[in-house]
Amino acid sequence: MTSQTVIQAREAEHCHSIGDPPTPTHVKAALTAYMLGSDPSERARLHQQAADLLPHARGVLELLAERVGPGGQVIGLDCNPIHVALARTFAHEQGLANVEVVEGDARLTALSPATFDLVHARLLLVNIPGPQEVVAEMVRLARPGGWVVGLEGDLTAVCYPAHPASDRLYEIISATYRADGADVHIGRRLPELWRAAGLEEVGVEARADVYPAGHPRRTIMLDLVRSMRAKILERGLAGERELDEVMGAVRDHLADPRTLVMPHLSFLVWGRKPPA
Repeated sequence: MTSQTVIQAREAEHCHSIGDPPTPTHVKAALTAYMLGSDPSERARLHQQAADLLPHARGVLELLAERVGPGGQVIGLDCNPIHVALARTFAHEQGLANVEVVEGDARLTALSPATFDLVHARLLLVNIPGPQEVVAEMVRLARPGGWVVGLEGDLTAVCYPAHPASDRLYEIISATYRADGADVHIGRRLPELWRAAGLEEVGVEARADVYPAGHPRRTIMLDLVRSMRAKILERGLAGERELDEVMGAVRDHLADPRTLVMPHLSFLVWGRKPPA
């Protein structure tokens, strides 16, 4: 039987930094729902994140394009045409002939219902308002008996020894997410969202990663603030001087190899769509 997998993800995993052409009107609504934006520095962060989280991807899905086999198909989805073009190029360069990347909103994909054996999103729901809308669309796309899988962060940060600047940085991030209607603790809510969407056999795992000095993931909080800097300043959640001082102090604290850093928890959840 031919296997099909759809990856609904705003996370553009194989992007390179390029200049931004004008954003087409028809994607603006979807783009504004994703709170981290789409400038070159954010695309570079996502590219690095894909490499950092590759062990998670292998452990969870064993690289989807290989798992479905040569007779299967993987469809990747992104609302940004720039990311779509870059992902298509990457897939071609990697010889992934069974991968197709399409443009669309994860809340309303226009893909055929009850088509896919597996529907997967990673680090998408944490960055948008109304995550239940995306989960409902994922369920719609799964065939009866198929699986819906999500991997999301939960920003339950641990930085030891504690530092006032780290505490303040976390406050700023949390306030910015709340202002956009997003939930920094979405990870722990995944089983609830899966069950509310009608999925069965729901399972969940949690993982806490501690990153040593020099690891790119160690500074993820700083990277998030850099991506959200404009909206932080516009909303008066922090002043420019304070933001620079806080980020500098946190960067120095994290550079100390004696500082223990667990920037977030990772929650993996899966559930099966009831048979017809």
